[in-house]
Amino acid sequence: MTLEEGRLHAVADDRVVAAREAHDALETALFEVKRVIVGQEAMLERVLVALLAGGHVLLEGVPGLAKTLTIKTVADVLGGSFKRLQFTPDLVPSDLVGTRIYRPDTGGFDTELGPVFCNFLLADEINRAPAKVQSALLEVMQESQVTIGHESHPVPQPFLTMATQNPIESEGTYPLPEAQVDRFMFKLVVDYPDARDEVAVVERSLGGTMGAGVRVRQVLSPAALERYQAAAADVYVDRRVMEYAVALTTATREHDEHGWVEFGASPRGSINLVHSARALALLRGRDYALPVDVRDLSRDVLRHRIVLTYEALAAGVGADRVLDDVLERVRMPVVELGAERDGGR
Repeated sequence: MTLEEGRLHAVADDRVVAAREAHDALETALFEVKRVIVGQEAMLERVLVALLAGGHVLLEGVPGLAKTLTIKTVADVLGGSFKRLQFTPDLVPSDLVGTRIYRPDTGGFDTELGPVFCNFLLADEINRAPAKVQSALLEVMQESQVTIGHESHPVPQPFLTMATQNPIESEGTYPLPEAQVDRFMFKLVVDYPDARDEVAVVERSLGGTMGAGVRVRQVLSPAALERYQAAAADVYVDRRVMEYAVALTTATREHDEHGWVEFGASPRGSINLVHSARALALLRGRDYALPVDVRDLSRDVLRHRIVLTYEALAAGVGADRVLDDVLERVRMPVVELGAERDGGR
């Protein structure tokens, strides 16, 4: 074995060890969260994937599905700060990001930072705030900083925004434009729990307020989570995995026989598919991504990046139906990883 081959094998071994350590720690965190949250496994997994990939989550679901409790419990388990902001029509950007306050005693201005300066932000019913407030939040999500006056203030890291919107009410709402919705890594459609899980939820509620009877322990820290984010960024992605992600995204832009799609997903869809697939691979205990990781996340990453035609909306066809056709049409490649992966490093 040459010196270069030995170095490559050592690097590969280090990555395997880092992936296993991250997997064990994240599984422990997920188990701790599940002590409070019954069901909703897919939502919990996607929240952790978004955290590892540095993305944000848009949740759509009716009230009462534990969205607020989920993000608060995740913050408790990971040891980060948590803020909840109820979006209303009278909200202004300074209520969100902060403002400068004049102090008569000093004759100067002090900066008062807003509630976005936390690790975990829950933006409840984001579509109830006017467009300029939505834009202020999305700017923070994109740039991870806020500019107040002439100074820029970075938000704490890691930073996760989970925004919710209610799909059954439209009166008094300001729907997010497509360009702003595109900034979210995931759009998760949260469904009702099955009967068995709902019975468990009701049983827990008999002891008082939901979640009050269970005290979760902090099993990670923001610093540890940043290390695992770095490990996720180091996960190996084969070129065929990238090609599969791009093929799924470009397939949404093709005019199908039904004429349901007006505009398909942008290249940001491909980027987020690959980045989230790396994080999911790490969560599953691998230091390499597979096409199945991309496939499992494709609906959550792409559903909010597709603009449907009037005919599709009139026929009651949703983005998930379009993505079902795309997944059936685009063949998932088989990637053999082994010596090829080590050599490709």
